[in-house]
Amino acid sequence: MNNKPKLSDLPGIGPASIEKLEKAGIYEVMSVATMVPSTLSETSGISVSTARKAILAAQEMCDLGFVSGNKFEDDMNTIFGISTGSKEIDNLLGGGVKSRAMTEAHGQFGSSKSQLGFTLAVNVQIPKEKGGVEKECVFIDAEGTFSPSRIREIARERGLDEEKIISGIHVARAFNSDHQMLLVDKITDLIKEGHDIGLVIVDSLTTHFRVDFQGRGQLADRQQKLNRHMHDLINLAYEHNFAVYVTNQVMANPAQLFGDPTTAIGGNIVGHTATYRLYLRRAKQGSRLAKLIDSPDMPDGEAVYYVGKRGIQDEID
Repeated sequence: MNNKPKLSDLPGIGPASIEKLEKAGIYEVMSVATMVPSTLSETSGISVSTARKAILAAQEMCDLGFVSGNKFEDDMNTIFGISTGSKEIDNLLGGGVKSRAMTEAHGQFGSSKSQLGFTLAVNVQIPKEKGGVEKECVFIDAEGTFSPSRIREIARERGLDEEKIISGIHVARAFNSDHQMLLVDKITDLIKEGHDIGLVIVDSLTTHFRVDFQGRGQLADRQQKLNRHMHDLINLAYEHNFAVYVTNQVMANPAQLFGDPTTAIGGNIVGHTATYRLYLRRAKQGSRLAKLIDSPDMPDGEAVYYVGKRGIQDEID
């Protein structure tokens, strides 16, 4: 018997409210439990006071309190890693790009941020018998960078079925920051339809937020919205155990008098929310350099890699 709580079990949540929630991509009681009253009210059409009661009920149903260290350890053991294509970068990250976490890569144009995304989109689908996780990918394309021909080439060079690989990637072009946030909500629809999502890629994270919110007067609004977007991604990743990889743009910091003045867009919001942060840049003789600048469990370090026919790789073609 399935005793999993349903949205209809929540006080004040009737058929009309459920329909609105599901249109917004909210199907689980856990999703309601982690919402704030104003957001639930706006989404479902109920009053703020009723939303508050529904959230409290959802939190009780989902048992969001403390768990034993053993139980937490068991949950952590379900985390998997996706190979970047480079053993050097995989080691830098402690086993590839990990599920239930967000890995952010920033760097200048041509530093291979998108190429890393393409390689991950292929590698997440590697069959389990070949050491992969055999899951599907969601690719939110905010810059028009997604390249089916490049995906096919990487799959083909890695000895994989390119037709199967390309069909295992769910692509959507984001046209503005609101649309980008909406597409994150739509990930739940794919999961409900039975798609086993193992990776979500956003390329790039901050492009539309920079365009939609210009000038210092709108900086606070931009950061607040970006913060919500990133936390929506993290919460979904944790709930459904998939990995998130986001690319980010950079700018030159005029206050940096010595050393590399390159700074990632997004400030502390991106810095504090991303679990792992990589700085990618061109290096000597066609190589690239990945520098791990933030991680909860790995020391800072660097890895040399190349971009070739197989995507991200440890040797030059």
